[in-house]
Amino acid sequence: MSGGTLLLLEAAGAVALLILLIVRARLSPFVALTLVSLALALVAGIAPADIVKGFEAGVGSALGHIALVVGLGTILGKMMVESGGADRVARTVIGLFGARRADWAAMTVALIVGLPVFFEVGFVLLVPIVFAVAGRLRQHPLRLGLPMAAGLSVVHAMVPPHPAAMLATQAYGADVGLTVLFALIVGVPTAAVAGPLYARWVVPRLAPAVPPPPAAEDVPDRALPGFAITVATLLLPVALMLLGSLAPSLAAPGTPLDQVLRFLGTPVVALLATVLVSYWTLGLARGLSGATLQRYTNECLAPTAMITLVVGVGAGFGRVLTDSGASGAIVALAAQLHVPVILLAWLIAALMRVATGSATVAMATAAGIVAPLAAANPGVRPELLVLATGAGSVVLSHVNDGGFWLVKEYFGLSVADTIRSWTVCETLISVVALVLTLGLSALV
Repeated sequence: MSGGTLLLLEAAGAVALLILLIVRARLSPFVALTLVSLALALVAGIAPADIVKGFEAGVGSALGHIALVVGLGTILGKMMVESGGADRVARTVIGLFGARRADWAAMTVALIVGLPVFFEVGFVLLVPIVFAVAGRLRQHPLRLGLPMAAGLSVVHAMVPPHPAAMLATQAYGADVGLTVLFALIVGVPTAAVAGPLYARWVVPRLAPAVPPPPAAEDVPDRALPGFAITVATLLLPVALMLLGSLAPSLAAPGTPLDQVLRFLGTPVVALLATVLVSYWTLGLARGLSGATLQRYTNECLAPTAMITLVVGVGAGFGRVLTDSGASGAIVALAAQLHVPVILLAWLIAALMRVATGSATVAMATAAGIVAPLAAANPGVRPELLVLATGAGSVVLSHVNDGGFWLVKEYFGLSVADTIRSWTVCETLISVVALVLTLGLSALV
């Protein structure tokens, strides 16, 4: 048996063991991920002195971004909920779309808000609205949460200026404007299938891990903050991040203005600025005291600890897969397959996604491998290769993906129900987007 085949079997066994420990043995995901990561490293032959160092590096690289994003986003969500801002948005959304189409409203908002922000940022920003609307409609939160997450996932994977999509656009030499246009043509129907349509079918079939939220208290409209100020506060980080991504067009590179725009456009700075603004617009300006704001902040941060830790060790598991050579074996196997370039881009990204849990890593790796092949096949539009690569990068989200744990913990699902809902949703996004991309390639 070759070394590459052995590495593939070891990686598959590690994933199977991980699922078994969590689902059957009821072991904490945090403990299970740590245990399996260290065990895989030992079995794969990584030097004992390097095992913990590499694992900690993977955890630290994820937490450096995720911990701050989740923490600041959660504070902003708490301010929206406690001030009544989320309820105000919920009432307005229901009024505009109607109760029967609230899931379509959630998807639409996610597609718009998700354009300039990371998946995690958009998720923690929109979750409070999802719960507020679900509470008013007395529905399972996932009935709206899955369409919201589907919309965010689609734009995260396929639409520039998201980093991975932008990297693939550059690697393939694709036109950014056409890539955005094609991504919307493919992404909107993809989000509709994986979001509202699938949610309507799957949510009634899930175990009632989270009971329908109680009806929202009948607070008079005049007691709630205005819709405009609430939405302006919610979209402030979106606007700041968009400014950051547009910095090259608004200022000469390296100038003070360019540096300021890029600084304000980082997710952490944008969210921090918005939290401070929300303390005024949704707090002090409405009569809340500084002590109350401090209490809200402390209350909402404690429950994020487990989410943050699990996301971190999931990244550590991905780092072990990379250090052991399993990820390289997956790439080598895929490169040997004789398939059309669009399918190869999807396949390599999909294999990397399953192995590492990172859509960004999957997309970057696949683009680097397929770009030389694409250059030798000028008949394939590079913009469609970006979409195919992005579609592959979201397939089969499972226990090594931070998004999996965000959905599980925020919506109070079991691992099994998270797989039935979120994992299948992500796989639908991947497959539907691939099919639509192949269809579009026949037309353009």
